[in-house]
Amino acid sequence: MIKLVLFDIDGTLVLTGGAGARAMTHAFAHVFGHQIGTGAASELAGVPMAGRTDTWIVGEMSRILGVACDADSMQRFHDVYIAQLAREIILPGPRKGVLPGVNGVLDALAQRADTHVALLTGNFAAGARLKLEYFDLWRRFPCGAFAEDAPDRNALFARALDRVEACGGPALNASEVVVVGDTPLDVDVALAAGARSVGVATGSYSLDVLRDSGADAVLEDLGDLTASLGALGVS
Repeated sequence: MIKLVLFDIDGTLVLTGGAGARAMTHAFAHVFGHQIGTGAASELAGVPMAGRTDTWIVGEMSRILGVACDADSMQRFHDVYIAQLAREIILPGPRKGVLPGVNGVLDALAQRADTHVALLTGNFAAGARLKLEYFDLWRRFPCGAFAEDAPDRNALFARALDRVEACGGPALNASEVVVVGDTPLDVDVALAAGARSVGVATGSYSLDVLRDSGADAVLEDLGDLTASLGALGVS
């Protein structure tokens, strides 16, 4: 029986209209001295961002551009990025908003005493909070695992379970957990841990790609509450 649902953020719960990418571009130019907009786009074309942690993305961008990225520069990047994200998140952008069905699913899960929710996201913790507070979703998640916890997304699974237990939830086995995300990397987290996964095609990947990646269930979005709860294994 599923007792914990771990949610990704970008492309799964919300779309920020490009706020995160704009803030990251600004922070990289400010800290590392490289403008990564249109002029350098070809240099960064090989950096896959969807489903990656912010720490991994910054490290990979630094490697491609040949600039050093140590603990101090990562911290400076983090601080500049968060300050810029606070400015960007309030601006209009394409496809910006809470994704279909998210609030309904969270409402239904909140009514179940036997099921907990938490975050498993590649966002820095402060970035996750900014994004979700803007859309009034942060209050729904008591804890989670974030980019600071590990550059490798798969390593976030164990950290998320530790955080759930630390904030008053149960000690759980992987078989009692489902990971919800919009990328094959979200599915990989569940596969590596032995958990269940639900892929939602509300980000950059199609139903077929998510299905082929090994997701236990795939959905166009979370708009059909009965289908969504059934896919999560909590109906």
